[in-house]
Amino acid sequence: MTKRTRRNHTAAFKAKVALKGDRTLAELAQQFDVHANQISVWRAQLLEGASGVFGGPPAEGMSSPLDLKDLHAKIGQLTLENDPRSGRGQAF
Repeated sequence: MTKRTRRNHTAAFKAKVALKGDRTLAELAQQFDVHANQISVWRAQLLEGASGVFGGPPAEGMSSPLDLKDLHAKIGQLTLENDPRSGRGQAF
């Protein structure tokens, strides 16, 4: 019997397998070629981390809410700069 090399599954793959609830663990294990106990571990990890999705602090990649007044002011400024009728924009 040959040994299989160690596989590293992506987070997306783990979530996909753990969220499949329409089949038994044995069926999922056979379909995705992983052990049933591994699927159970992934499901437990998913449930533990689920509360952070809805109520935890924002992730590092998330930006803070933008000030709409500043954005509208910037849009107005850029519109005036690009408008040829205002005398300040580029002539085409």
